[in-house]
Amino acid sequence: MSIDYDRYDRIRAVQWQGDHLRLLDQRLLPRAEEWIDCRDAAQVTQAIRDLAVRGAPAIGIAAAWGVVLAAQQGAPLEPALAMLRAARPTAVNLMWALDRMKARITAGADAAALEREAQAIQDEDLAANRHMGELGAALIAPGSGVLTHCNTGSLATAGFGTALGVIRAGVSAGRIDEVYAGETRPWQQGARLTMWELVRDGVPARLIADSAASHLMRSGAVQWVIVGADRIAANGDTANKIGTYQLAIAARHHGVKFMVVAPSSTVDMATPSGEAIEIELRDPAELLAVAGQRTVVEGAQAWNPVFDVTPAGLIDAIVTERGVIEHPNALAMQAMFGS
Repeated sequence: MSIDYDRYDRIRAVQWQGDHLRLLDQRLLPRAEEWIDCRDAAQVTQAIRDLAVRGAPAIGIAAAWGVVLAAQQGAPLEPALAMLRAARPTAVNLMWALDRMKARITAGADAAALEREAQAIQDEDLAANRHMGELGAALIAPGSGVLTHCNTGSLATAGFGTALGVIRAGVSAGRIDEVYAGETRPWQQGARLTMWELVRDGVPARLIADSAASHLMRSGAVQWVIVGADRIAANGDTANKIGTYQLAIAARHHGVKFMVVAPSSTVDMATPSGEAIEIELRDPAELLAVAGQRTVVEGAQAWNPVFDVTPAGLIDAIVTERGVIEHPNALAMQAMFGS
């Protein structure tokens, strides 16, 4: 499959500068394109916790660079690893990247060797995304419409994206004619970030309210829902941005197919099912205001889970760089990811 990477893979939101980490501040997009310079592991941890950097693969990459910063400064590495690990609980890529860095530390790696390892993690993610783009796009019939949720593009990864990488590859190959993006409340990742990426790439895209998704599916305008993942359990259950589960239910009802796209680092074979995935709860105040401006009456309460779990039975295909699992279950997951 021929993909125009010069057009569809131009954004790099996580940039190593040799002695510090530059992060495109995703809280400010699309209003402003500003960068944060992180000069120690604590600043990287804060950037992850505050969603300045977000997206499961990008979180893991940033954390790996946080370890490098600690090593360069001669800081104790175990506390740095623990601090970074605690930044966010649901995305397994964070733990995977830190475990990989810890293994190198245990083997006696110095700061230079840890820098090479972090760069390898970042380079491998980009290569995986490009391969997943080809694999996922091949499942899509020419002329299709697709719906995506949250942001799974270059902003959330080393580049190109997971679900958005499949969409970019599908558009480049002439398989996708129309892209719809849900706004993704309360942080509006779809509205602020996915639309920013798609418009920059000249991809035909429309924003919809999250609550318009079922109506859109009923119209026949979309043939696939394509999403990323923050953790995939051993039975194929998948944790992703809140709102994904209801999209899977609606897709099944309307005969729309449902694709999950994530690197193998997102697969956690130690988690038996979605029931065992810790779901992050964030500050209820995030639901009570928009851009810091209160929109809900004082005294109102809110519940703010930021992920949900889609059962494997509602997923038509899981795409990783290792291959495609159609109709995922524990047996198929074990065959591809078992040790």
